[in-house]
Amino acid sequence: MKGHPLAVLALLLGLSLAGCDYLALQDLKPGTSTDLEVRDRFGTPAMEWHNEDGSLTWEYPRGPAGVDTYMITLGPDRILRSVEQVLTEANFARIEKGMSQEQVRRILGRPGSINHFPLKPETVWDWRIAGIPASDETHFHVHFGADGRVSGTSRRVEAKA
Repeated sequence: MKGHPLAVLALLLGLSLAGCDYLALQDLKPGTSTDLEVRDRFGTPAMEWHNEDGSLTWEYPRGPAGVDTYMITLGPDRILRSVEQVLTEANFARIEKGMSQEQVRRILGRPGSINHFPLKPETVWDWRIAGIPASDETHFHVHFGADGRVSGTSRRVEAKA
């Protein structure tokens, strides 16, 4: 296999996490599974969001190598309501100029990387996302101005031979 050894290792790690997630998701049933079962299969969430209706949403980013971020919502009774993979075209389209960093994170989850460009001045959040074709490495970026608000979005595709 051609490529840098660390890139190959990152790819294998990403694939193994995806396989583990697939199996974990098969075990979880909305309306039946408990918060303890979710935590047992997915671990400690990266963020816990408290919703107005008393429910909780747990954030499980799989980056920087993975292309999924799961938002798992539990009802006030701590029973699983839903599992959503949030790195989707529909959610990318929800990102609007003027949004805060917290609003973006609530929609897309923790970015795989954050880059600061002091001369611009700009901060860019990056998520690796599923590409078409799947062999390409695709990234979705959210750009924040000096005020910490969204100034725009972009994509980067690295075609793999």
